[in-house]
Amino acid sequence: MVAPPEGVVGEGFFATKLNDVVGLARANSLWPLPFATSCCGIEFMATMASHYDLGRFGSERLSFSPRQADMLMVMGTIAKKMGPILRQVYEQMAEPRWVLSVGACASSGGIFDTYSVLQGIDKIIPVDVYVPGCPPRPEQILEGVMKIQELASKESFRRRESPEYKKLLNSYGIE
Repeated sequence: MVAPPEGVVGEGFFATKLNDVVGLARANSLWPLPFATSCCGIEFMATMASHYDLGRFGSERLSFSPRQADMLMVMGTIAKKMGPILRQVYEQMAEPRWVLSVGACASSGGIFDTYSVLQGIDKIIPVDVYVPGCPPRPEQILEGVMKIQELASKESFRRRESPEYKKLLNSYGIE
């Protein structure tokens, strides 16, 4: 059971801030878009299966359309040729959007220090949470999703309109 946000509780009513209620709703209804390419994708499949069950965290519905997703989960080796596609998928997602980089390959290129492998997706899109491991265990992926939930629940309405956020996106060449 999810704890209610702080507020005034009385007989038959509950009062709180709108920011807290929206944060609670966002955190517990994330729709992930899996961008899985390698071994980390197999671990993600295990995370979605009945033993770990990502659906317990409100992420039961996988979205394979960027316009209907708000959490991009990048898992596995990303070749430099895939970089523009990954960036396009990120740009097509509506705000607010969060990015989870799963595994050593997505986070830093992993053991593939070659000309064809992107040495971390943070070279092309901003990343909110990194999940280490090669490949990471399903428990680690769940921990990463819970960190994204924590970010989503505490984010204010106006953060995405702030000059700092716009400056971050401009540093990636995203308007």
